[in-house]
Amino acid sequence: MQSNMSFQTASKSSAIEINKVLKNTYMLLSMTLAFSAVTAGISMAMNLPHGAALIMMLVAFGLMFVVNKKADSASGIFWIFAFTGLMGASLGPMLNHYAAMPGGASLIMQALGGTALIFFALSGYALTSKKDFSFMGGFLMVGLIVAIIASIANISFAIPALSLAVSAAIIMIMSGLILFDTSRIIHGGETNYIRATVSLYLNIYNIFVHLLHLLGVFGGDD
Repeated sequence: MQSNMSFQTASKSSAIEINKVLKNTYMLLSMTLAFSAVTAGISMAMNLPHGAALIMMLVAFGLMFVVNKKADSASGIFWIFAFTGLMGASLGPMLNHYAAMPGGASLIMQALGGTALIFFALSGYALTSKKDFSFMGGFLMVGLIVAIIASIANISFAIPALSLAVSAAIIMIMSGLILFDTSRIIHGGETNYIRATVSLYLNIYNIFVHLLHLLGVFGGDD
């Protein structure tokens, strides 16, 4: 009887902890996405060149390792905002490119709306179904590596069809990762909300970038 009560108390405590991580993750995710939107807007207004965007992205990827290292300390909050701020700012030149296209503002809004729809639908499904999607981890990692290799190879070959295929594949892989990452939080696989936020942020970021690319192509982009 006492053992059963101890188990129930432990289960209840675990559920409270998971809910806390989930709540903090979504709160921090919304703040970092808003901050990224602000830095992207500043970058667009400053009309930063593509070279500056590339440098900011490289620095941001360096900061990603710092964020993971500092995730268990109070300074982790500062570093995640530095990381997501740079990631947002690096979008400026690309967004200016699409904004200059006929109906470009509409394309950007469609990509934003589509990204939000994908995220809320998949994350909501993982939350309500309580399914464990951890089995997808290996498959998604292999798919991501293949997509990255194909993307790098296409820099030399510049095949439009391959570029479209890579973007479509990355959207699918990141969608799977939303299920995987949300499931990890729900089932206690990820107990640090800063690391959880980084994972979900990168999923959303990549879906937006590649969805905008697909919409741009089918919307008349060369």
